[in-house]
Amino acid sequence: MSDRPYILDELTWKTVRDTRYEVAILPWGATEAHNYHLPYTTDNIQAEEVAARAAERAWQRGAKVVVLPTVPFGVNTGQLDIPLCINMNPSTQWLVLRDVAMSLAAQGVPKLVVFNGHGANDFRQMIRELQGQVAVFACVINWYKVIDPKGFFSDLGDHAGELETSVMQHLDAERARPLSEAGRGAARKFKIAALREGWAWAPRQWRQVTDDTGVGNPAASTPEKGQRYVEAVTAKIADFFVELAKADITTLYE
Repeated sequence: MSDRPYILDELTWKTVRDTRYEVAILPWGATEAHNYHLPYTTDNIQAEEVAARAAERAWQRGAKVVVLPTVPFGVNTGQLDIPLCINMNPSTQWLVLRDVAMSLAAQGVPKLVVFNGHGANDFRQMIRELQGQVAVFACVINWYKVIDPKGFFSDLGDHAGELETSVMQHLDAERARPLSEAGRGAARKFKIAALREGWAWAPRQWRQVTDDTGVGNPAASTPEKGQRYVEAVTAKIADFFVELAKADITTLYE
C-alpha cells in the first residue's frame, strides 16, 4: 500500500478498490513563462504540492480524500505570442471538467474540489453549468487566495513575484533559479482609468505589460516566507477538506 493513500498517482487498483473516497481533489494549473528564474510549470508544481499537503493533513484526521493527477494547461490567451505558453480555452476546460465529474459521479465519488493554481482560470460559471448536469457536488479553491498574503509578503505582485518565488523556494528549491537571475517583474498599468482601477476588466496582453514575464518583484523572496505561508494555507484547506468529507451535501444550509 502506498504511504500516501490520498495521492492517485501512487495508488494501485487494490488500494482504490478497498477505499470509499468522499472527496476528489483536482489540481489545475498552467504552462507559462514565470520570469527568468521560475519554471514554466510553476503553477502545476505548487497546486499539486499544496493540494497533497492539505490532503495529508485531512487524511490523518479521517477524511477520505484523493488528489487526482494535475491538469497542466490553463487559460493563457494573453500569452499566445510567448513561445511554449500553452493555452487551454475555457470552453475546453469545461469539457474536461464535465468529463472528470461524470466519471466520478458514475463511480460513487460524491464531491469534487477544483484546486486552482492559475489566476486566469475561472471555474465558477463552469460549476454553475455542471450543477444542472452531473450528480456531484463541485466547488473551487484558488489556493493562493485562501490566506491574505499581506501578512507574509511585502510585494504583492501576482505573477512570479515574491509570493510565488518564496513558495517555490520552499516546495521545490532545485527548480527555482537564483534570485540574481530574476527580472524585476515591473509591470505597466492600463492607460484607461476604469481598467487601471479595476472596476472595468479586460485581459492583460502579457508582452505589453511586462518585459520579463513577471508581475511583482521577487527580490525579497525567501524559503522561510514560503514555508510560513504554505503552512498557514494547508492548515486552513485541510480543515475545509475534513468538513467537506463529513458533510451531507443534501443539507448544506443552516
